[in-house]
Amino acid sequence: MRRVNVIGVGMTKFTTPKAQIPYTVMGKEAVTDALKDAGVEYSDIQQAYTGWVYADSCAGEKVLYEFGMTGIPIFNVNNNCSTGSNALFLARQAVAYGIADCVLALGFEQMTPGALGLVFPDRPFPMQIFFEKLFEFQPPKAGSAPAAMLFGGAGVEYQQKYGIKDEVFGKISVKARKHAQHNERAVFRDLLSLEEVMAAPHQYGPLTRYQCCPPTCGAAAAIVCSDEFAKKHNIPTPVYIAGQSMNSDFSSTFGGKSPMAIVGYDMTAAAAKDVYEQAGLGPEDVDVVELHDCFTANELITYEGLGLTPEGTAEKFIEDGDNTYGGKYVTNPSGGLLSKGHPLGATGLAQCAELTWQLRNQCGVRQVEGARVGLQHNIGLGGACVVTMYRKDD
Repeated sequence: MRRVNVIGVGMTKFTTPKAQIPYTVMGKEAVTDALKDAGVEYSDIQQAYTGWVYADSCAGEKVLYEFGMTGIPIFNVNNNCSTGSNALFLARQAVAYGIADCVLALGFEQMTPGALGLVFPDRPFPMQIFFEKLFEFQPPKAGSAPAAMLFGGAGVEYQQKYGIKDEVFGKISVKARKHAQHNERAVFRDLLSLEEVMAAPHQYGPLTRYQCCPPTCGAAAAIVCSDEFAKKHNIPTPVYIAGQSMNSDFSSTFGGKSPMAIVGYDMTAAAAKDVYEQAGLGPEDVDVVELHDCFTANELITYEGLGLTPEGTAEKFIEDGDNTYGGKYVTNPSGGLLSKGHPLGATGLAQCAELTWQLRNQCGVRQVEGARVGLQHNIGLGGACVVTMYRKDD
């Protein structure tokens, strides 16, 4: 396979749904910035993969036709919260296998206030089995958001295994706000104390409201290309994709009484193992991580799923500060989904943008010193998980 370079990224400021910015406006801004960053024209793009969860069919064409109707293939992708990374995965494949030389991946989301709900209640619900399996051994809680029960249930399982306190999860939210204060594109930048996090309304298991990501609107884009295209157009290529793996659920997801498996722990571990083998690197070589912290419980179990710390040691990992500046890994320097925000279709490409900026040394106050290897983790229940490793040229 050919090497795949990330030559341009763009990302809007994330907002709450109250801003009422149309997805067309957000998508156009992200693509415009990515094209400018890459130093290419839209006419140079040979294929495009667009991702979103809450929009009508062909929303990708609606955004991209603003740049011109060039006749290129435009694919629309929807795989819940991993949608943006799915678009990137397909764009990388097209370049890696020689189908195209310069490809665009775009993700956007115009969300509505409140917890996620059914859009089509008159037909089978793809997530039904996830809740049925969870409720076989963990009871539902009236008034709790469905996703909070799934990921909160994973937190409960981890507590039962290793005996950690609720406050350990809360410290992740405190860290997220500390990181987001320096990200001008993040939606929540005010600092939070652990006391404030723990005093917020309870959701499920160890989770309080400040430990749950908010509905968010925004867009992000990335342009990838081959070495040949970059050389022909005199484009520098300091950042490339060293490994990428995508998994859907295994039989183990529902094979036991494990909420951690239900929310994708096994997918994460398998994808990470595959990426390390592809790249010829291990977790010890990683400098900066953008992982899917839709809930603090998911960030905590993902430390172990990615191999950043051995199973059962996440509490010590957090207490030692190994998840932030000065520790082993800076996780979610952007503020993550908890504080930067989580527009479902855009999240995976926003993570790509942050890691690209980090490896280029363009992040200012939140820059991870000497960052040369970045790891991305993006998961969507239903389900799919994408893990991607980025490297900076020596």
